[in-house]
Amino acid sequence: MLTTQLPLRDIHLPEAISWWPPAIGWWLLAALLPVLILLAYRFYKRLNRNNVVKKALKIARKHLASIEGDPNMSSMQKLCELSILVRRVAISVAPRSEVAGLTGSAWLAFLDNGLKDAPFSEGVGRLLVDAPYRKTPPTEPEISDLINLCRDWLKNCTRQKT
Repeated sequence: MLTTQLPLRDIHLPEAISWWPPAIGWWLLAALLPVLILLAYRFYKRLNRNNVVKKALKIARKHLASIEGDPNMSSMQKLCELSILVRRVAISVAPRSEVAGLTGSAWLAFLDNGLKDAPFSEGVGRLLVDAPYRKTPPTEPEISDLINLCRDWLKNCTRQKT
């Protein structure tokens, strides 16, 4: 028998897999990662903002109760405290740029937003704008009505923001 040798070559291993270019999954991850980070950041900001608003409204309700229950305050002092409280809550709840510069009827119109019958512009809420120019201080029934109106406004803020 004749043996012929076949021309065989050694086994050659394939080249090692290169790190470049990356597989399609890495490209997708690189594209989606910034989007996911941005969405997580916005979600965190929204969650944190809602907590701040809830906390501000809770503190405001406590402060309103302390104003109402303080027998040592005059009606003019209560009115000033109510005005400060409503302004602070509005700045905490709404964007500062929209609220901070409002005065007069524009301020009252902002407070009326979401309430029926415009109680700030046409009702007892006008005390927040008119009181410094009145000759007589507001009466206790007026202050009581204003406190109730502020309480309703705070409830309306709670419904709108939560």
